[in-house]
Amino acid sequence: MSTTATMPAVKAGLSRGWIEYRQSFSTLQDFFGYFASSLIFLTIAFTLNGEWDDTGVPVGATTLAGATGFLLTMSAMVTVAQVLATEREDGTLLRSKALPKGMLGYFVGKTVHIMLITLTSLAILLLPAFVLIDGFSAPGPARLITLVWVVLLAMLAVAPIGAIIGSLVTNPRLATGVMMVPLMGLMMISGTFFPITLLPQWVQWLGQVFPMYWINLGLRSVFLPDASVAVEIGESWRHLEAAGVLGIWAVVGLIVAPFVLRRMARRESGARVQAARQRAMQRAY
Repeated sequence: MSTTATMPAVKAGLSRGWIEYRQSFSTLQDFFGYFASSLIFLTIAFTLNGEWDDTGVPVGATTLAGATGFLLTMSAMVTVAQVLATEREDGTLLRSKALPKGMLGYFVGKTVHIMLITLTSLAILLLPAFVLIDGFSAPGPARLITLVWVVLLAMLAVAPIGAIIGSLVTNPRLATGVMMVPLMGLMMISGTFFPITLLPQWVQWLGQVFPMYWINLGLRSVFLPDASVAVEIGESWRHLEAAGVLGIWAVVGLIVAPFVLRRMARRESGARVQAARQRAMQRAY
C-alpha cells in the first residue's frame, strides 16, 4: 500500500515541479524575478578591467566565478526559504499535507523546481561569459566532473538551511530580509569576489567554517586559469577538503531539516492558514 501511494506522489511531484518551472517564464516580471541577477552580474563582469597582480587573471573572470557561487547559494537557500514561507501562508502546504503522501510529492516538486531554476540561472550567466569574459573558460572533461559534484554538494549543503529558515519564518516577506544580511556578511568573509587571502587570518579561518567559501573555491577551480591558484590558501584548490566540509553541512542539514519540516507541518491547520491570510491582507492594505 505504501509503495502504491508513493509512486503516484513522486510522479505528481515531478509533474508539478516542471509546471512551476514553466510558469517562471509566463510573465516578464517572473522571468526577471528569477533570472535578472544573472544578467546583472554578467554585465558587471564585462565592464571590469584589470588583473590580479599575483596571477595575471582578469578581475572580471574572478568576479564572475564568485557571482556563480553567490547565485547558486541564493537559488538553493533564499528561494527555498521564500517559497516555503509563502506556501505556508497561502495554504498550499496544508493542501499538500491532506493528500496521500502529499508531503513527499510537495518535496519532490519543490526540488525539481528549484534545481531547474538554479541550472537555468547558471546557464544564463555562464554561456555568454565563456565568449565575452577574458580568462573565464568553459570546463574540459575533468573540470566538468568537478563542476557536477560541487554544484550537487552545494545544493545539498545550503538548501536544507533555506528549508529550516522557511519553516521558522511566519511572514514570507521577511524570509529574504532575514537571510540577506547574514548572507552578505558570509559573502564578504568567504572571499566571494576577491581572494580570501587578502583578509586577516582569523577571518580566513572563520570563512572556512561555512559552505560558501568552499562552493566558491570549487567553482574557481573549474572556471579560472591554473595560475589563479597562486592566491588561494596553500596555493591549492583543496578539492578533498571542499567535498568534506560541504558533505558535513549536507548531512547535518538533511538530518535537521526534515525534523523541522515535520514539526512545522504538524502545526499547520485551516485556522492557522486563515489567520495568516488575514495578516497578509492587513499588510497589503
